[in-house]
Order: sequence, then structure tokens, then C-alpha cells
Amino acid sequence: MKKLIIGILAHVDAGKTTLAEGLLYTCGTIRKAGRVDHGDAFLDNGDMERKRGITIFSKQARIRWKDVDITLLDTPGHVDFSAEMERTLQVLDAAILVIDGSDGVQGDVYTLWRLLKRYEVPVFLFVNKMDQPGTERDKILTELQSKLDGNIVTVENIMAQEKYGENREQELEHAAMCSEALMEEYLETGALQPESMALTVAQRRLFPCFFGSALRQEGIEKLLDGLNFYLPEPEYSQEFGARVYKIGRDTAGNRLTYLKVTGGTLRVKMMIGNQKSSAGEETWEEKADQLRLYNGGSYETADSVPAGEVCAVTGLTKTFAGQGLGYESENLAPVLEPVLTYRLSFPPDVDPVTALGKLRQLEEEEPQLHVLWQEEKREIHMQVMGQVQMEILKNILWERFGLEAEFDAGSIVYKETLAEPVEGIGHFEPLRHYAEVHLLLEPGERGSGLQFASACSEDMLDRNWQRLILTHLEEKRHVGVLTGSEITDLRILLIAGKAHTKHTEGGDFRQATYRAIRQGLRSGKSILLEPWFSYRLEVPTENLGRAMSDITRMNGRFDPPVTEGNNSVLTGSVPVATMRDYAREVASYTKGHGRLSCSLQGYEPCHNTEEVMTQTDYDPEADTANPTGSVFCAHGAGFQVPWDQVPEYAHVESGWVPDPEEDAESGDDALQGMPAVNRRQGAVRQTGGGTERVISQEEIEEIFRRTYGKREEDSHRFRRYHTSSGSRSNYTSSQTDSVRTPKTKAGPQEKPEEYLLVDGYNIIFAWPELRELSKINLDSARDKLMDILCNYQGYQGCRLILVYDAYKVKGNPGSTMKYHNIEVVYTKEAETADQYIERTTHELGAKPQKYRVTVATSDALEQMIIWGNGATRMSALGLKAAVEAAGAEYFE
Repeated sequence: MKKLIIGILAHVDAGKTTLAEGLLYTCGTIRKAGRVDHGDAFLDNGDMERKRGITIFSKQARIRWKDVDITLLDTPGHVDFSAEMERTLQVLDAAILVIDGSDGVQGDVYTLWRLLKRYEVPVFLFVNKMDQPGTERDKILTELQSKLDGNIVTVENIMAQEKYGENREQELEHAAMCSEALMEEYLETGALQPESMALTVAQRRLFPCFFGSALRQEGIEKLLDGLNFYLPEPEYSQEFGARVYKIGRDTAGNRLTYLKVTGGTLRVKMMIGNQKSSAGEETWEEKADQLRLYNGGSYETADSVPAGEVCAVTGLTKTFAGQGLGYESENLAPVLEPVLTYRLSFPPDVDPVTALGKLRQLEEEEPQLHVLWQEEKREIHMQVMGQVQMEILKNILWERFGLEAEFDAGSIVYKETLAEPVEGIGHFEPLRHYAEVHLLLEPGERGSGLQFASACSEDMLDRNWQRLILTHLEEKRHVGVLTGSEITDLRILLIAGKAHTKHTEGGDFRQATYRAIRQGLRSGKSILLEPWFSYRLEVPTENLGRAMSDITRMNGRFDPPVTEGNNSVLTGSVPVATMRDYAREVASYTKGHGRLSCSLQGYEPCHNTEEVMTQTDYDPEADTANPTGSVFCAHGAGFQVPWDQVPEYAHVESGWVPDPEEDAESGDDALQGMPAVNRRQGAVRQTGGGTERVISQEEIEEIFRRTYGKREEDSHRFRRYHTSSGSRSNYTSSQTDSVRTPKTKAGPQEKPEEYLLVDGYNIIFAWPELRELSKINLDSARDKLMDILCNYQGYQGCRLILVYDAYKVKGNPGSTMKYHNIEVVYTKEAETADQYIERTTHELGAKPQKYRVTVATSDALEQMIIWGNGATRMSALGLKAAVEAAGAEYFE
């Protein structure tokens, strides 16, 4: 029998819980469908849920319909509990998105739709409340297709027994247009098999839509038939794996780990752990004491749970939401996060430290709370989604722990990053202790978070110490030096370090690592980031001028307005700080006819940095928990060295030197979030385009050989540049002095095909003339680079692929175009140029006898990765030198 895990999602008050009750009643799980307003819903069984009439915690129920077993996961609909909803998406086989037929597509529906796309969950839509006056089926379907996806199709007539009918033919035609495979099948047979449609639904290329009324039990059987017909049975690995999606506690206080078994079978008393997903952190194994299969508020125990089912496990103490267990090698991070932080206050007789321990338990269940303890002020701060969640948290603290708490007015959650690369040095050497760490901190893409890697030679620092440093980098919430806010969007590379054979202990490197980050942040140019909303504002046309003026006043941006009947719609982005209470203002000046919906877009440079810094009044030197200086030892005693003097006292030279040309021009570009280019440690080499610093080839070769083992010899692996001479097998004198060409067997050999992959925007921002042109018109800079590379390809004769980032373009499927004699690739949504290049070099590098691949980029981490894939490195300035050598006339 087919087994499926189906989630129910909706905008608040769309009738989601009522639909869940209808599904349970139709399948015979309950004898009477409960109602939210009556407080007797089967799944909303908590006192707070019944009192408020909303779903707060995700629940599960088990139903059977015909030949399919369904585990139903009911998720919260209120925006304050959207993090709880998001965590369930990672374990779903499909989702039912409930739409309010009387209101249409509401603001939060856009957020749900983006999340479902992010987690690649197949979607069935159920338009509820069709029994209310004024609801028009065709009008609602058109709105869904225009605002969500054009492949939303009704399938009720296709499922019907009748083979003919006008409505059935229309549905078949619309469904066939969702994919080429369906179109071919429809043209050949005049029909569509359920199996073919199920495959298309699973690929998220077709979204079946149903209409009905959950309260009147209308349309529910058709929805269940649709789930049965149009979802294939998932396939799972034989090896054990599981995905944790929730942490909770039962009434007795037992810790429960809710998970989906994604491979093999989970058995009672089985040892499970995080061996594949530890990512440098502590590896553990624990025993699954009890397996619980929940159905509403009750459960039954099981001896084993096969793949494709969810259960709650007792006995696991180190799990967290999003964690992969068994063969699952990835821990998933949430997309939604709070943008407001609040300070908690307690009665005088409550010890804040005791309260902190209770709040840590809540943080396990709701990781997005980000409970923070400020030792100096003995204060607890917490990040919360909104007012309703605050009220629920206060109730939970009182009912579970007897704690009475209040929240202050709240403040914005700011973050910090760097404008340009900088080296951070940390040294910790009290008497009989020793550790020194050198880190390269580089700006990353917006929204990329923190990335850690090592480029330190094992001759300088043993591999075990390097792993320990990376663990210390990942274990802590590092704060910046402007406002003490969390840092983000940085690539942190270990480039040097030193240990003592006798005096170094593990804790020494923790201190040195933390101090290296703080010293680097203090030495560099920091940027304060603030959260921005993506908004959709619908107002009567006569109020459009007021709305545009308000957005401008709030330092926001908007696209050209769109007219919809008597209303106008503005979309754009705006700082969260300026739009916190704007919804009330909209309701006031539109007399209740305006609608504002917001969702978190991400973090951008703060519009009022000086004002925020003044209000925060943060002194990085007074933050004793995060010191910026280092500790050195002289005459048998340790002494403090301020952050600005640490490089003079350091015992190790990393070899990294900042690029003066880039430093002079990086300020404005960095403020716009442009990626860092041409920044590395190591040797200095003069090229036709200026001075460039790179990690030596031999050092990177040694890093990869020790990390991944010795690779099969490749006669071309020492080549670093395309040569500009007629023979591509010759090397420049500086390269051939220390390289002996390996002997090859006599006889004719097939010549490998030459590939040159170019990271387009990296080159544009590294070449001075293109960088200046991009400030005027980026399209012109792109076209100029394409023309230059066309000329270079004609001289070189290689297959040249120019890759441009287009990952931020919503709905972009990616494209490849032929431009004269080169190929130009625009990456798809959510795929960067680095990811495309890494994937391509991995595929081509697997056949070194057939393909010879060179990648042109000055991204330090990217160079290491592509070299590890068997490709040849070429820097941005190296490419410029090769192009100039090939013919100076190409720049005229």
C-alpha cells in the first residue's frame, strides 16, 4: 500500500483546520468533524489552541483512503508561528495549500508558495469556502494562475469516469501544456494516464486544483482521490536515514524527537547518530528508547518504523530541528527568521540564570527564538516573530515553569559584515599555554551566511588542530564591532597558525580563534546590515500618490504601479525598521480598503547606520566576553596586546597582503554587496594587468593531496594559464623551470578538447576598464567582455563558456545562448556562477584524457575547489595578461 506524508498549509482563517477535520471524518478516523469555533477540533487539542482558535503547534494524524495510507501534518497558519510550519516542509511528500475562496490570494500565501518551491514540495490546491456568496470558480482559478503559477490546473473532470465532455477536454489540454511529455502523450492518445500526471506533479510542473467547502464536506472526496491518483509512491534507500523536523516534550517532560525515516528501518533500542552530518562538530550515537506513532493527542508505540513514516523518538538528547541522521549528510537551515528582538523581565524574586535554563528548553523546541544571555547586564534577550507569539510564550512560561515574564517594546535584529577582505590574528599565550591563528575574512554574497574553510599547510599546523579551529568557528555566535550584532555573509579561511608541542591545549585554540575574528573585524571596514521587507501594497487608485510618498519617506523602493480594477498595486522592498506599524496607517488612510502584505527579503546595508550606532552605544573594547586583543608571554608572564598591535607581536607570517588597488576602490562597491575578487595569500607576481597575489600551486596541491589522497598523475595539471603562443602545449619560462613534463607512451594520442570557463562578473569587477564601465552600465560591461572573449577564442581555438550569475531572478530557469563563437550561460534561480562552474568542472574533470579544463576566476575558495576537480586555475589578471598577449588590438 502506498504511504504518503501530506502537510496542510494556509493563510490564517482560510479554513485549514476545518479541512483537516473533514479529511479525518471522511476517512473514518473520527466520528464527528470538530470545529475551531466550538473548541472541539481533533488536532487543535491544546488549551491555548482551543482558547484562541488557532493552530500553534504542528500535529499529526493517520488516515487511510482506498489504497493509500496518509500521515497528515497540520501546520500553524498564523504568521507568528511560520517557523513551526517551515520545519515540517522538509519531511513532506506533498502539501495541500488551502486558499480562502472569498479572499483569494492573500499576502502570506506568497510566502508559503516560495517556501514550497524552496523545499521542492509538490502542491495540491484546495479552494475553500466556495459556498459563500460572490465566489466565482473561474475568477479564482485565473487569479491563482496569474499570481502563483500558470500550471495550476483543475483535474476533477479528468478523474471522472466519463470519457468525453467539453470541460474534460479543456482540463486535458491545460494539463498537457504543463510539460512536453504530457503534450506528446495527449497528442498521440488523446488522454493522459494518471501515472504520467503523477510524475509531472512530483516534478512540480503541474499543480492540481480542487474547489469545495470544508465545513459542508464538499469537494473533500475529490481531493482525496487526487492525492491517490496523482502522487507516485516515494522511493527510499535501504540504508538507514532520518530527518528531524521538530523537538517537543510530552506531559511528563520527556524529550521527544519528531523525525521522518528516509531510509531503511528504525527499530527500538537502535543506535542512531550524526556521523554523516556532523560537519566537524561532535559526533554522537544514542539509543532510540521508544518509538511513538501519534494520532492527534494520543499515540501508540511501535517496535519498528519503516522508511516513509514519521514518529516521535524518546532517548535522544542531542538532536535538533533540521538535523540529518544516519546516511543523511546535510543539516537544513531555516529560511524564515525573526527580525525583532525583545528583552525579558522577571519579578525581583526570580533568578535570571534559573529562568535562562528554562528558556533553553523552549529554544530546543523553537530554535528561532535565539535566546541570548548578556552577562554584563544579567539580561535575557529573545527573538520573536510577533505579538501573538509573545503572548503564547508568556503562557507557556507560566504553565510549564511557573515563571511570570514580560517583554519590552522590542528592537530590530541587525547584523554586520565586512566591506573588504582583512586578515585577523589571534594569539593566546598565558604561561604554559600557546596557540596562534590567522584567518582571512572575505565578504560573501548577500544571504550566504558564514562559510568556513582551511588553506593552511599541514607542515605549519597539524590537521587535527585545523579541524579544531574550524569547529570553534562554527560553534559560536560571533558578534561584530559596530553594534555587537551577529556577523554574517563572510567567507572565513584559515591561512596560518601555530601550536606548541608541549603547552598547547584544545581550549587555547578556542581563545585564539575567537580573538582572531574580533581582531580582523576591528581592523577591517565593517558594514551594518538591517532586515528589509518585500512588500505588496494594494490601495484605491486615489490613494496611490500617498502610498508612493510614504514608501519614499521610509527609504523604500517600488516598481511601477499596476492597476487592478479600481485599485493600484505597489511592490518593492523597504527597511523593516521604517515599516513596522505601517499596516495600521494603510487601514486608516484607505478607510479599510487597503491591504499590505510583507515578507522578509533579506539583509541590506542599513539606511541610518550612525543613528543606530548612537542608540546602541556599543563599545567593542568594553565587551570582555569578546576580546579584540591577544595574550602574549614574556619573562614567564602573560600580557595583553591591543588589537592594533597584534600583527607586530605575531609569531607567524601568513603571507597574505591586501591588494592596494582593490582597497582603494572597494569602498563603494562593497557597500553595494559586490563579491570580493582577487584576494589571496602567498606569492606576489607581476602581470600585464598589475600586481596579483595567489596561493602557490604547490601549497594547494599539498593541501588536496593530504586531504583527499594522491590523485592520478595528469601531464597538464601544472598548467596555470592558456598560453598565447601558437602551440598550446608550451609553458612560459617561469613555469617550466621547476616542472618536468611526465613521460608518455609513444604513438599517436587523441588530443584533449580545451575548455575555458570564465566567471563573468568576477572578471568584470577585477578588470579596471570593465569595472569602470559597469558603474555606468552593467549591460555594456557584459557585452564588452563577450566581444573581448570572442576575439580571444578565435585566436586560442578552445571551447569558451562565459558564465553570468542570474540566481536572484525570480522564476529564472537559466539559459544558454550562442554569441558568435562562444557560449554564454545565465544561471538559473538559486544557482550561482560558482556552483555552475564547480558542477561543470567536476563532470569534465572526471575524463582528463578527453577534456582539459581551465577556469578563469580570482575567487580564492573557488580556485581551490576547481583545482580539486582536476581543472587548471587562471586568475582574472592572468586572463587579462593572456588576452593582451594574444593581441593588443582586441582592446581598441
